[in-house]
Amino acid sequence: MKRTKTAAVARSLYAVLAVVLVSVIGVSRAWAHCDTMSGPVISEARAALEKGDVTPVLKWVKQEHEAEIKTAFSQVLRVRAKDPEARELADRYFLETLIRIHREGEGAPYTGLKDTPPEKIDTLADEALASGSAEKVISKIQADLAMAIKQKFNKALQAGKNKNKSVEAGREFVESYVRYVHYVEGVQAAITAEGAHHGETVKHQE
Repeated sequence: MKRTKTAAVARSLYAVLAVVLVSVIGVSRAWAHCDTMSGPVISEARAALEKGDVTPVLKWVKQEHEAEIKTAFSQVLRVRAKDPEARELADRYFLETLIRIHREGEGAPYTGLKDTPPEKIDTLADEALASGSAEKVISKIQADLAMAIKQKFNKALQAGKNKNKSVEAGREFVESYVRYVHYVEGVQAAITAEGAHHGETVKHQE
């Protein structure tokens, strides 16, 4: 009885770990997307500077940070009007300030602006919103998930055919089995939870 209870606890811990890993990967990519010069935050910030209206970018920060963004925006507008060089430096200052505060609101560290292109899935997610259809992003995730599960499944299946031939073969099966089952558990837990950004409460939906 004690051994069964211990095994159940171990399975639960592995499942939680798998969810954490999935969440960390997802959140890290989202943060990286917000950091990119071609991301939505920077794009809206540039447009706001050109129009001289800070309102469109306020949605990217928490309410308690609005005053700081408004102050920085006003300062930048005055400086950027002086000359092209001042304009470039002032714009850069505002973009860095906005991203830093945006990340702070998510509980994430600021690591600078990135010139690297966003992940393909991020681009598809943005395009889905622009088009009004999520079909392409869903298809991409389904294909990647199916491939990952099949790889782990096939490895466990093949290892299972030799699991009783030796202790080493048995351990190889157990290792592949654990990776397969816990991956599936983690993915299922992530799917049935609310698609949370950093700091959001996870809710189970029936």
